[in-house]
Amino acid sequence: MSDRFAVIPQYLLPKRALTVVAGKLAGLRGGRLTTAVIRWFIRRYGVNMAEAAHPDPAAYPSFNEFFTRALRDDARPLVDADFICPVDGAISQFGPIRGDQVFQAKGHSYSCSALLGGDKQLAAQFEDGQFATLYLSPRDYHRIHMPCDGRLTEMIYVPGALFSVNPTTARGVPGLFARNERVVCVFESAAGPFVMVLVGATIVGSMATVWHGVVNPPRRPDITKWRYEDEPIVLRQGEEMGRFLLGSTVVMLFPKPMMAFNPAWAPGVAVRLGERMGRALPPPPETVLALDD
Repeated sequence: MSDRFAVIPQYLLPKRALTVVAGKLAGLRGGRLTTAVIRWFIRRYGVNMAEAAHPDPAAYPSFNEFFTRALRDDARPLVDADFICPVDGAISQFGPIRGDQVFQAKGHSYSCSALLGGDKQLAAQFEDGQFATLYLSPRDYHRIHMPCDGRLTEMIYVPGALFSVNPTTARGVPGLFARNERVVCVFESAAGPFVMVLVGATIVGSMATVWHGVVNPPRRPDITKWRYEDEPIVLRQGEEMGRFLLGSTVVMLFPKPMMAFNPAWAPGVAVRLGERMGRALPPPPETVLALDD
């Protein structure tokens, strides 16, 4: 079966209604029933609870609290690297941005501007730069951490569709990551600017950041922006920056020349938080900013 044919049901399903219902159910505190659902999920997806700060499924009052569970402090040691992998997941795609085009899958790409909610000035900073798209499966740890030290300058909520973001859908739905609902987080670092885009999907109840809390719901009908230039929001490498309430994908954009990716990376390879993602390359002098200015 072709990937395009396989995703036809997603065009027909009431994705938003399903997502709203799933989000409400995941937030319920159902006692033994909730624990039974969590135990089923652990068995179904092979979740490694030995890594969790609270390994007992009964310790989580709701499915959301289980899904966004914290890990043990020693579960993800950080390597000494300029850029570390910010999540547990798998590499969907990564590499150079061709002009303003980000590669999605064979036969599909999308523009930086589309991904960033039509902000052409922001998108121009990443032309001929680099990107990485990391997919979080249901079994993965679903908190998102900082790849390097960064100062937050802007957050953009972009309304959109709620297609699944699994590999089959990425191959079958054109412009997937630039048409789904998403939250764009813009940072400045010692090596230059970068963005982390949290992409929503079917059944993803909400996305949250540590500085804002839950961004959606409510699902706003229009693009919404928050500016933080006058607020000292600085997150250090390895610190949590956000989380998904029911899995999804993170897309990162970097300008040229900023980073050389880990040579061991390849599409489809599993990655873990704290592993080496890349090393910094000398940025143009005008992009170097002191985080504490």
